[in-house]
Amino acid sequence: MHFNPPLISAYLQRRYKRFLADVSTADGTTLTIHCPNTGAMTACMIEGGECWYSTSENPKRKYPNTWEISSTASGDLVGVNSALANKLLAEALDLKVIPELEDYESYRREVKVGKNSRLDFQLFGSQRDTRPCYVEVKSMTLMRTAGVGEFPDAVTVRGVKHLQELGQLVREGARAILFFCVQHTGIERVKVAEDIDPDYASALAEAREAGVEVIAYKAHISPQKIELERALPWV
Repeated sequence: MHFNPPLISAYLQRRYKRFLADVSTADGTTLTIHCPNTGAMTACMIEGGECWYSTSENPKRKYPNTWEISSTASGDLVGVNSALANKLLAEALDLKVIPELEDYESYRREVKVGKNSRLDFQLFGSQRDTRPCYVEVKSMTLMRTAGVGEFPDAVTVRGVKHLQELGQLVREGARAILFFCVQHTGIERVKVAEDIDPDYASALAEAREAGVEVIAYKAHISPQKIELERALPWV
């Protein structure tokens, strides 16, 4: 996924109200930009650190600039835009660069399941596995211990619901996958943040016991592009 137009470099002043951040541009101007991440973003940013933002020509947007990449105290890069996780997986499916999913010929997004709920993808056309296949995508950016990525970074009732739905789909005869898009260049293995959300950890254990697969792929991140690069082990 190439950034077009190219991202613009700035320096982070502060993030506030969850959806906003102030940055200093190259000429010293303070600019308020949109923060497309509702999570805690723990250790994913540093005041005064370099960051990069995109621009939009949509005249209806109150804040036309969007924070895309952050630098951390450890010198790593983090993909701030959690909405990119689904786009990155869609691109990877189109290019067939994920061996676990390369046999599927097509997919549908935002699929209704259960009662008033949706999962991110349904995959079609595999000759090796004819079961219906559903995928829920999560963006992972939390790294509290060097090299170890964790999810979630805050309590997520919605995330628990998704796990329960995936488990139920497996019990009904489908294939179900929890896919972590790791948008942090320092992460080399991943785990559940049990101390942050014990309910999520419990629900994940139950889902895996039911047969839900967990797949994690690390994204290559640069101011020029972000793309899924390689699988990471689940601890």
